[in-house]
Amino acid sequence: MERHFDLELQELRKDILRMGAFAEEAIYKSVEALKNKDKCLAKSVIDGDSIVDKLELEIDEKCIDLIARYQPMAKDLRFITTGMKINAELERITDIAVDIAQRTLELVDKPLLKPLVDIPKLAAVAQSMVKGAIDAFVKGDSDLARKVMLSDPEADQLRDTIQKELVEDYMVKDGSTAPRAVQLLLITRFLERICDHTTNIAEDVIYMVQAQVVKHHPEKL
Repeated sequence: MERHFDLELQELRKDILRMGAFAEEAIYKSVEALKNKDKCLAKSVIDGDSIVDKLELEIDEKCIDLIARYQPMAKDLRFITTGMKINAELERITDIAVDIAQRTLELVDKPLLKPLVDIPKLAAVAQSMVKGAIDAFVKGDSDLARKVMLSDPEADQLRDTIQKELVEDYMVKDGSTAPRAVQLLLITRFLERICDHTTNIAEDVIYMVQAQVVKHHPEKL
């Protein structure tokens, strides 16, 4: 019985790793579509959302089934319940990548407002945080989870830099740039939200490994 349980936990771990890979790919594709004004790539992100939605439901059902059949305690219970939380965060991250792809479709037929430098940097931070958070979960590594959380201020700083430039250097000086600038502002906010969701994952990993609540307690980092 115990061996079967361990094997099913391994399968759950693999499923969440797969969910994380979908999320990383969606972020990458959505920003690449923006950079290259690629409609097909943007649409592929939108079309792929249904696969993630289906996987999210399958993982949730698997977690509930494991709890019902094995009635796990302590560490195993924390692993399963954390898996459910991370599953929901990853589905939301993928939804946000879809939002970016949809904003990209609004921009793709219009002249590029400015060379894209900081938005790809912010996207790279978001992707790195997602990868780090999932690795932390799979390895049960609370130190790596803390490292992910400490990357969030970099994302906030990039967001502020991008917003300041778009508003002060474009929208204020030339009102005709506003429609395009607003879309880029939204994309920037979406990427920063991805980092916030990833921080939630890292907090959950720390709780899973150490039974320590760090949410709303940054001093514990």
